[in-house]
Amino acid sequence: MSSIKARIIRGSLFAVAFAMAAALSLPARADIESFAIVHDDGSLEVRGRTIHLFGIHIPRTDRACRSSIRPVRCASEAALALDFRIQSFVRCQVMSRNRDRSLNARCFVKASGAVTDPDEDLSAYLLERGLALALPSAPFEYQALERIARAQGRGVWSDSFRQVR
Repeated sequence: MSSIKARIIRGSLFAVAFAMAAALSLPARADIESFAIVHDDGSLEVRGRTIHLFGIHIPRTDRACRSSIRPVRCASEAALALDFRIQSFVRCQVMSRNRDRSLNARCFVKASGAVTDPDEDLSAYLLERGLALALPSAPFEYQALERIARAQGRGVWSDSFRQVR
């Protein structure tokens, strides 16, 4: 084989290897859509992957129990709210990957109402109820929702809400 062909083949192999390495290291912006299991810490398990809701922090709270379902479920207030809201499949847009292989994603559920209604953002759902805090890097919308919940004394901002210290 001529040296020019060998260089072309090596260059092509290098380019393919570089592209594969780059693809594996970058966060995928793909959607994951499936049934979700809500963990006690407010994270979701979708298709066997642990997903943390993007842009928010869910503070630890005393465990609360909900007896309207059987068996009785005891978890944080945020986890119970998510479990109540997620009645079917979720669609999550992966934003980044964590070192522990879990994902940070914006997750949505179908809004109740007309088919043309936009999907509901689960991070916004928790922020509106005062059950989560917006991270400093969160979108402006999340920051505003947290401020409104704080001003109205909802969730963790209420006088009667119990947090684990």
